[in-house]
Amino acid sequence: MPRNHSKSPAGKGPRTPANKPARVAAKRPTAAVAKAGPDLAQERIVRALETIAAHLSAQGKPATEAESFERADAYVWHPDGRLSAVPLVSRVELFLLKGVDRMRDILMENTERFANGLPANNALLWGARGMGKSSLVKAAHASINGTRKPADKLKLIEIHREDIESLPALMEQLRASAFRFIVFCDDLSFDGNDASYKSLKAVLEGGIEGRPENVILYATSNRRHLLAREMIENERSTAINPGEAVEEKVSLSDRFGLWLGFHRCSQDEYLAMVRGYCSHFGIRIDDEALEREALEWSTTRGSRSGRVAWQFVQELAGRLGVKLTAN
Repeated sequence: MPRNHSKSPAGKGPRTPANKPARVAAKRPTAAVAKAGPDLAQERIVRALETIAAHLSAQGKPATEAESFERADAYVWHPDGRLSAVPLVSRVELFLLKGVDRMRDILMENTERFANGLPANNALLWGARGMGKSSLVKAAHASINGTRKPADKLKLIEIHREDIESLPALMEQLRASAFRFIVFCDDLSFDGNDASYKSLKAVLEGGIEGRPENVILYATSNRRHLLAREMIENERSTAINPGEAVEEKVSLSDRFGLWLGFHRCSQDEYLAMVRGYCSHFGIRIDDEALEREALEWSTTRGSRSGRVAWQFVQELAGRLGVKLTAN
């Protein structure tokens, strides 16, 4: 026989325990808290909105105003919109760069025309590693600025290879400035399915706005077409029209008006680099011993280049107790 449930006196359902109303009442907010709740919540929302507005305002404002370019001649670009000033650029003097006379003269002439407000070309410095491609860009910038007034000096801005997609944002920031800029990317190349090269193509020649008149681009690379050979071959082998597929990517380097090729130096050029460094920094050593040690050093490195010559001079100066400061 089913068990009858006890009912409340009114007969309207199960009897409620006596202590339950007390517990429910304890969970209800007091009148004061209930009254303050909406005001407190509204205040928190207002504070949150003010914080978000301040953050968006900071993002929308350029990190470097036009007048701040007077603080330095060189900067490093960050993809979040910041330009960090570089008080002292790591560089070598132009006359110390040996074996690159023709490339030096062409780049200097192009850079000087640009500095004077005349038409000039973007430049791609490609070829053997360690032959002074990036050193030449920095030396040319310093040489041009050496005789110019502060208001007429070129500004050198370095953008890292991995930040190349933010190049249009950098162009937008530089467009309104009264200064003229060399935007420099060292060791530029693209691998695999990297599509960021399209941002560079648009800035160089293809976009609606195009490259600002006060900006020129200099890039260095070990590759003439900025792409790995196997990357080009893969495009050729898998495409319906191999010629069009390769043309899409090879056309990137075509948008640099100047191609300056750097090749491996001869033994005489290598020794001239070593002697030039030793003379500049006041390193005294018998010439026969210098030549013997320099050649031995290059043999152990398996190459001859300006970088190898500089590394040997650093080793020699350290061993002889000579500081590498110009006389």
